[in-house]
Amino acid sequence: MVATGDGIPSIQYHNIVEQPVTSIVASPSLPVFQRQQRHCFGESIPGEFPLATNPSIVLHVLTGCNMDPRDLAKLEATCSFFRHPANFDPDLGLSISELAALDMCQKRAIFKPMTTEERDLLKQRCGGSWKLVLRFLLAGEGCSRREKSHAIAGPGHSIAVTSKGAVYSFGSNNTGQLGHGTLEQEWRPQQIRSLQGIRIIQATVGVERTMLVSDVGRVYAFGKESFGEIEQGTRYVTTPQPVESLKDIFVIQAAIAHFFTAVLSREGRVYTISWGNDAKLGHQTESNDQKPHPLLGPLENIPVVQIAAGYCYLLALACQPCGMSVYSVGCGLGGKLGHGSLTDERYPRLIEQFQALNLQPVGVAAGAWHAAVVGADGRVCTWGWGRYGCLGHGDEESELVPKVVKGLNKVKAVHVAAGDYTTFVVCESGDVYSFGCGESSSLGHNIGPNEQGRHTNVMNPELVVPLKQVEGRVVQISPTNAEFSNAHTFALTESGKLYAFGSGNTGQLGVELGQNERGNPERVDIDLS
Repeated sequence: MVATGDGIPSIQYHNIVEQPVTSIVASPSLPVFQRQQRHCFGESIPGEFPLATNPSIVLHVLTGCNMDPRDLAKLEATCSFFRHPANFDPDLGLSISELAALDMCQKRAIFKPMTTEERDLLKQRCGGSWKLVLRFLLAGEGCSRREKSHAIAGPGHSIAVTSKGAVYSFGSNNTGQLGHGTLEQEWRPQQIRSLQGIRIIQATVGVERTMLVSDVGRVYAFGKESFGEIEQGTRYVTTPQPVESLKDIFVIQAAIAHFFTAVLSREGRVYTISWGNDAKLGHQTESNDQKPHPLLGPLENIPVVQIAAGYCYLLALACQPCGMSVYSVGCGLGGKLGHGSLTDERYPRLIEQFQALNLQPVGVAAGAWHAAVVGADGRVCTWGWGRYGCLGHGDEESELVPKVVKGLNKVKAVHVAAGDYTTFVVCESGDVYSFGCGESSSLGHNIGPNEQGRHTNVMNPELVVPLKQVEGRVVQISPTNAEFSNAHTFALTESGKLYAFGSGNTGQLGVELGQNERGNPERVDIDLS
């Protein structure tokens, strides 16, 4: 380094004269290795490795890496190798990207038992591409806990499903909704023995009734024998019984509302049972009709990956080639359908506000009178009746279209749950926020009643501090989502540990309490792993 005339140092580069390595490093002579040249096809330069030399290796890498369908599409768009026919079984005309998507589809539990014809029909329904089928399957897995352990906090009773598909129930049992063959209340979790040998992948509860979905698409129901508004004189079913009217539909999810029941098939079709008077759900039937009717209108040809039912309405998360979208149908009271009005909808209608917000929905939740969505970017939207602050916007005003919850702007949400005027949000970090009605201590903030004996309502999202002390990261929250005065809430961790708080007057917390409620989350004596 030398100094120039202006005093600024500069770097001088010198040529090194070529000389034998042995003259530079004084060491014993090393063996000389000849560089091996690899010749591929045509005029390939030594060292190049054209993809076409062994496409099966490329296919193996794409499949083994579980690539996102969008990334597979980008490969096709940027390189001709990935979009030309690969000449592989089972379809010689498929490209490498399409074959990789098909291979990954075949790993999914819902796709495996399908026949070739059923798979082809699903492919056409999803848009004619295996990449779109894969996107549909992954979206369904991402927005629910099907095939995984989960717990459901019902109105007075509780259902818990282990990762292996065993079912436990506890709490109120006045109509046989626990499925143990009796009408006796249970204070502690008891396994439903009659289901041994049947693997349950999803559970849902309503007022005095329960429904379970098995891994082969069968639906079992018990409690009050009703799929709509409960009537006097309804028969009680005390053990799980297959729903015969659904035997020809491969069901992967069920949802119970007050006036109707909805199920989702593995092809993404939605069926509803009951509440057909005045064509409230698009079909002219009696209110006690127990036959499933396909949800007509726009969703007839659009695959749905998740459904959520409130008191008198239904939300559907749809998977389209252009992206994810949310449709709503039913009663519009309180603005919970999200269309900017209080009008009822007989047929599913697209909630357009998400396009204006540039939000890609990935999960929906339906409370009794309000709704919530979590987006791919971690934002949360709520709308509907804002009573007790359940929308998290700092007031009790209703919102007729989805509105982003500003109090959650600094966190990334991955899961949202809505109850009876309560809302819970699980963040990527495992932190849990809640807001809404504070009655029954079901928000988890461990705040007792005031001098007037009333619990404090929470108008803005607040961190549920007691859940930070539990063992493990929280992955699911389930609040009571039916109109019920004694609500409770479950928090499930990644390792399968279940925590409960809120009202426990009928044993729904899994323990016999000396008092009616518990404000601090405590472990339920059951392992769901």
